[in-house]
Amino acid sequence: MPAALFGILLSAFNSIIGLILRAATIKFVLFTVLYIAIREIVPLLQSSGILPGAEQASSLNNALLGIPSGVWYFLDLMNFPTGLRLVISAYVARFIVRRIPLIG
Repeated sequence: MPAALFGILLSAFNSIIGLILRAATIKFVLFTVLYIAIREIVPLLQSSGILPGAEQASSLNNALLGIPSGVWYFLDLMNFPTGLRLVISAYVARFIVRRIPLIG
């Protein structure tokens, strides 16, 4: 009787280990750590002057000031300012991720 119980417990343990060590779980942990690292490293790079911060964004603001109000109406309908920020941050994140040897 105890040998059968040991087999059941061993089978349950193997199932739990298989679930934890599945590729999806490992990728989830890896990308979570990567997200946290990027979130902490980017402000450090901005404060050191390697990446442009908010004070360097004035040239982008000046470029957008030249757009006529009729065009801004349609850009506001499409929520262009938020979309532009998302696209730029996605390109920066892709650039950083591709420089990591194991992932990129």
